[in-house]
Amino acid sequence: MTWIKTVSYSEADEKLTRALEAQRELYPAEYAIPIHPTPDGGTSSIVASHSLIPDALYHAFATFGVLMSSALPLNRRQHEMITTVVSVTNRCHY
Repeated sequence: MTWIKTVSYSEADEKLTRALEAQRELYPAEYAIPIHPTPDGGTSSIVASHSLIPDALYHAFATFGVLMSSALPLNRRQHEMITTVVSVTNRCHY
């Protein structure tokens, strides 16, 4: 759960809805279901913390989605290992 103001999926305007849907399309299939869904079916994750700035949300998370692409020469375990090391290095809890 974020500690800042967020826009829920049910309250999202067209721009935010498009950003969320476009960002989700780039992620691996197993990311389709939120781990901690909100009552309206949205997500209470780091993605929600970007809901006030849809352009930033899309570009920040689309980058991650592209980096996790199965078309790259790394397998999923290697991708996850890299993201874990980067998060630990940055002292990030996500």
